[in-house]
Amino acid sequence: MMVSLPPDYRPSEDEEFMNPLQVEYFRQKLLRWRADLLREADGTLASLSEGGIHEADITDRASVETDRALELRTRDRARKLIAKIDQALVRIEVGTYGYCEETDEPIGIKRLQARPIATMSIEAQERHEKMERVHRDD
Repeated sequence: MMVSLPPDYRPSEDEEFMNPLQVEYFRQKLLRWRADLLREADGTLASLSEGGIHEADITDRASVETDRALELRTRDRARKLIAKIDQALVRIEVGTYGYCEETDEPIGIKRLQARPIATMSIEAQERHEKMERVHRDD
């Protein structure tokens, strides 16, 4: 079911949670974010494939190598983020987007605005992180 969004639409807490407008808003937001990340990755790939390092000075070479390594780490993070975006888009398709995977409670519009790939409510996420710290200290 395709829903047409008004150009100035912003989800609000006053609406029914995950109504068709909200779902479409977040679907479009995720698709735009994914497209931006892929566009940036294409630019990185193009710049890295331009050839080897041609700097004669060893300090300049080291600087270029460090920049490339940083760029590759950034692209790896983007690749992982794209996978999370894809998972969020699947949750939209199956109707579970916006609901905590731990409690099935609504995650909340403000949290989804800030982090559209969120899978847990703030409370569940805090419990999860606390458990991770406890077990990490063992």
